Amino acid sequence: MCFVDLLAKPHWSVFTQIRTKDHDTLPAVLTRQQVHDLLAHIRLRRYRTPLKLIYCCGLRLSECLGLTIHDIVGRENKLLIRNSKGHKDRVVPLPTSLYHELRRYWAFHRHPLLLFPNVGRGDHDPKSLAQRMHQATCPMPHCSLQRLLIIARKHLNIPAASVHSLRHSFATHLLEAGAHLHTIQKLLGHKQITSTMIYLHLTHQSTREALRLMDQLCRSLPR
Repeated sequence: MCFVDLLAKPHWSVFTQIRTKDHDTLPAVLTRQQVHDLLAHIRLRRYRTPLKLIYCCGLRLSECLGLTIHDIVGRENKLLIRNSKGHKDRVVPLPTSLYHELRRYWAFHRHPLLLFPNVGRGDHDPKSLAQRMHQATCPMPHCSLQRLLIIARKHLNIPAASVHSLRHSFATHLLEAGAHLHTIQKLLGHKQITSTMIYLHLTHQSTREALRLMDQLCRSLPR
């Protein structure tokens, strides 16, 4: 019996405006091998590098593509995430191998600000490509990475995966490796621990230990 019947108010429309979840759905999580295969399938470095960064540091897509060269503190193994969801800033450990990869990638286009500038349209020879990226006025569009990942996962017969699945997989793989849930909460930028609890497993590891685990996650990925 519904509320309308119980209250004997058949003409009330207020209940049609209420939306509640019948159940929580678990996020799509990839295995480490599936992550490796997806990234290996995306051959172009300008697309593989941001996707790899999203996985290795647990970033949201907008956080990754909005990064600037001032957000990389390589000597301290830090990545600064500014004005993220909820208008919060946070600091994420940056694996050493990935820091060097980002330096090599930036050396190709040398944009004065953006880490992942828009490629734009035109000739795809390296010189023309680098020039357009150097002169870009905006970051790479989100749809570029989203579309490529969907194509890759369909080719590899992976049933469900999106760019955000890389963030979910990062959290799950760290927890499986022994990272503390509160550390994962901090790395993901979750305001409430309940948002992080979907990934299960509680252990006791520091942020330094999380950095070691993150280095392990990205070390075997394609370069």
